Amino acid sequence: MTTADSAAETIWHSEDPDMVIAAVGGDRERGLTTAEASRRLSEHGPNAIAAEPAPSVWQVAFRQLVDPMNIMLVVVAVVSFLIDQISVGVLVGALVALNVVLGTRQEMKAKASVDALSRMQIPQARVIRDGSLMQVDATALVPGDLLALEAGDVVPADGRILKSATLEAQEAALTGESAPIPKDAATLDSADTPLGDRVNMVFQNTQITRGTASVVVTDTGMATQMGRIASMLSAVKPAKSPLQRELDALTGVLGWVAWGAVAVIIITGLMRGQEVASVVLLGISMAISAIPTGMPTFVQAMLSYGARQLAEHQAVVKNLTDVETLGATSAINSDKTGTLTMNEMTVESLYFRGQWFTVSGNGYEKSGQIRSATGDHTQDFSVLSSGLALCSDATVSDDGVVVGDPTEAALVVLAAKLGADAELSRAAYPRLAEVPFDSAYKFMATFHSVPGETAGGSVAFVKGGPDVVLDRCGSVATASGIVPIDEGRAAVVEANEALSTQGLRVLAFAYRRFAEGAEIPDDPMASINDLTFVGLVGIIDPLRPSSKEAVRIAREAGIEVRMITGDHAITASAIGGKLGLGEGALSGADLQAMTDDEVKLALPRLHVFGRVTPEDKLRLARLMQEEGAVVAMTGDAVNDAAALKQADIGVAMGSGSEVTKQAGKMILVDDNFGTLVTAVRLGRAIYDKIVSYVRFQMSQLFSLVLLFLVASIFNINNGVPLTPVMVLFLNFFVTIFPVITILLDPTPDGIMQKPPRDPKKTIANRAAVTLWLVYGTVLFAVTLVPLLIYPEQLSSTEPSTPVTMAFVVAAFGAILSGLVMRRDPESGLVAPILTAVKWLSIPVVLTVAAVEIEFMQRFVGTTALDGGEWLVCLGLALIVPIFVEIEKAIRRNRRAKVASSDISSNSPR
Repeated sequence: MTTADSAAETIWHSEDPDMVIAAVGGDRERGLTTAEASRRLSEHGPNAIAAEPAPSVWQVAFRQLVDPMNIMLVVVAVVSFLIDQISVGVLVGALVALNVVLGTRQEMKAKASVDALSRMQIPQARVIRDGSLMQVDATALVPGDLLALEAGDVVPADGRILKSATLEAQEAALTGESAPIPKDAATLDSADTPLGDRVNMVFQNTQITRGTASVVVTDTGMATQMGRIASMLSAVKPAKSPLQRELDALTGVLGWVAWGAVAVIIITGLMRGQEVASVVLLGISMAISAIPTGMPTFVQAMLSYGARQLAEHQAVVKNLTDVETLGATSAINSDKTGTLTMNEMTVESLYFRGQWFTVSGNGYEKSGQIRSATGDHTQDFSVLSSGLALCSDATVSDDGVVVGDPTEAALVVLAAKLGADAELSRAAYPRLAEVPFDSAYKFMATFHSVPGETAGGSVAFVKGGPDVVLDRCGSVATASGIVPIDEGRAAVVEANEALSTQGLRVLAFAYRRFAEGAEIPDDPMASINDLTFVGLVGIIDPLRPSSKEAVRIAREAGIEVRMITGDHAITASAIGGKLGLGEGALSGADLQAMTDDEVKLALPRLHVFGRVTPEDKLRLARLMQEEGAVVAMTGDAVNDAAALKQADIGVAMGSGSEVTKQAGKMILVDDNFGTLVTAVRLGRAIYDKIVSYVRFQMSQLFSLVLLFLVASIFNINNGVPLTPVMVLFLNFFVTIFPVITILLDPTPDGIMQKPPRDPKKTIANRAAVTLWLVYGTVLFAVTLVPLLIYPEQLSSTEPSTPVTMAFVVAAFGAILSGLVMRRDPESGLVAPILTAVKWLSIPVVLTVAAVEIEFMQRFVGTTALDGGEWLVCLGLALIVPIFVEIEKAIRRNRRAKVASSDISSNSPR
């Protein structure tokens, strides 16, 4: 069996270090030889993440071109050129080009997610080869290499720890765990140990925050945990947005309508013995009428407008369709660390001398207050503040820049709030000796000569896990004085449990005073006994100020919010309670033991998931989608990337990893979870506008389809109610302005009090299609009237008054339709209306110009109208908005009665 095969099958964390060395063919003392490293590099390949090839501009443009709507338009353009309708062919071709260019520009803005992973490679690594320590390119590392790591290093590959000293690693980018993880070389018993608990392993692109280690490389490149994430990213294929799917379905229906109507017209014309060219021209006119030629462009324009609004609110979307997807969001899966929380360890609670205190302040800011239940300001914290400042190594600048362990940084900040400056204290009272922190004994001790309460000799300050520190104590400091450990232990244990159940990371502090002149033994560890217990600190990664309110608004809007994190379940559950999330918490191990069906059944009762893996996040997003949810996933770390790509709308934090930003579909520049809720509100508003636009567009389309079909079947003006150029004029120069009024209409109040729309209920649902047909029939009927009342003036070859009047009625009807259809079921005639009227005056002027100005008459095919004819056109066009407003009033009244009936039936008797 080859080394590669062995590496693929071995569970490294449950193997003895010597067995790992043997399995990967390494040497514990001299490392690999240069020749052997070169051979393995050729065998395994570089320690790099394989990049996913990005599509070329031409590939993207081709995908846009073969969109069904564009294909239909291309057919229309080609046939127009064949029958010598050059102007029609040029206009339709220009529209196709515009659709393709807009779509291609947006899609090319998104870069491949795996490319970002490859850019994260660490350029240099320290390895032992041929018995000497040397620096090599990180991409040249191979399994079996012997790595030397120390505080500040970013781990260049996955590896098994052979030996370590006070080693800790920050793995939030991989597991979501807020606090650094203590590491050591001890072999773990269970092969099923979760990734975040594999304390004898280090992983690529995590950071060493403390200590040193000798590590043998076990996996490189795509075999690392980062590589597996890259593989998941490659396997996740982006799905079409809900809007894309709906418009595709609508396009299919329209295709049948359009070409069915064309077939009827052509067959009818040929049966009458009309010339083939004339019949084809009629077919082209019908196709242009039945295909919503401007729909792709107008929808793109609406989504682009929404994207600009989102950008103003610090949310950047990569693809325009993602704007609409936000509005359909029914479930939000949020990472905790750095998303809902600040990713800044902070002391929140303090138990000192038997009394409770709360600590205020944000993150690593050194300003804050220590408050007690009684408001007692006479408490002397000097012994605690000295221990906080001296028994730690981290530094925190006045502007919040941390160097060292984040947990220690929280202690330094607390010391500052208590009045002790860590750097000044360390300079004034240097260490006489120390016991470095090690996960084997779980505490740290430093020895100093400090005046004050500990005067009379040197003092040892100790911090560590409450259980191990308490076991080394002989007494407990209380408000009434120092008492024996047997008298104070129960209160301390109870306090520790109280802090732990709140999801806080608890550290204990104690000290020992030595007699004046007493020397510190050569083995300082021997002196860490008979300590005096001082207090406990509860440390947490605090919530972002806006997170709780954002969760409340989201839940009020009917959106299920779940927290999915790599932190321990008890911590996650406590955070979930503070956020106001729903019931139920589950650990990653329990989740993995459940089948997909069991998870789906339990999901409504589960809102917090702790200690999950990247695979768990991906699975949860997929299962929710299978249940019909439109899923938004937020995150900022590499371990979130695959789930972000799977989600309908992956939301990356602006300060997060480049991988996450590339995998997501939206980036929150300000890292504010509340911005996501604002984005959902804007997304809902945009979807409502798109529904209003489609309603308007389809009513226009159906009116024209009916007009051409009736004219063809009953031989009205030889089947030519309007010329192709008139139809294009309506589409290009008239209907665009009602669309603008819909686009600019303010978002209605209460939009976030409504439940998410049902993604199964498409834009083209039965009720909506019926409404389109009803509105379209009314517009068709009033447009047909001029053709029926002036039959003697009709001409299919020359401009005529009836055709011109039909054109004017169609234009004015469209303009007035836009005014009243901008809202539904609310009236379109209420304030604010001035902006709408301003925009709608433009197509009115253009329509009048097309009828009354000579060169426009020649282009469009119209003739001048007299005053009476203009009044007839206006009167007919006014029937449309009057009908629409009456119909909406009836619907509003019916809904009000239903709502009133529901309230009555649900009220207590």
